[in-house]
Amino acid sequence: MEPDQWLAQYGEKIEQAKRNAAAVETQLGGVGGSATSPDGLITVSVNASGALTDLVLRPQLRGEDPERISAAILTAVAQAQRAAAGQVVQIMSESFGDGPALDFVKAKMPNGYSGDGADAVEPAPEIQRRDTRPDDDYFTNPPDVMA
Repeated sequence: MEPDQWLAQYGEKIEQAKRNAAAVETQLGGVGGSATSPDGLITVSVNASGALTDLVLRPQLRGEDPERISAAILTAVAQAQRAAAGQVVQIMSESFGDGPALDFVKAKMPNGYSGDGADAVEPAPEIQRRDTRPDDDYFTNPPDVMA
């Protein structure tokens, strides 16, 4: 291969890497996460780095135990950080694939990331848990209550 040809190919690779980096930077700029406490009284938002960007405390929290409120805030922040981190992992994975760089990014996420297998499982709504079989079928074949 001619040196000029090699240099031209190398220059094109560098330009492509710059374009990819700019695209990733743009995508990461839009990353964020939010979470709401189970009682709906606290809502938080974080940016791509996990920094708190918004905190909403509903008026019904007046008179509540401050330790309970702070614990609920911290839990919601951790959930929002996991959501944002999941978006970062997805963007990095799509842009750079699996490898040491992605492993490094994952290892630096203090609360993990959504999709890492440690996500809390929401219980099914009661309406979906109900046994809706006809009475005759239910009493002929009762559910196993004792496991």
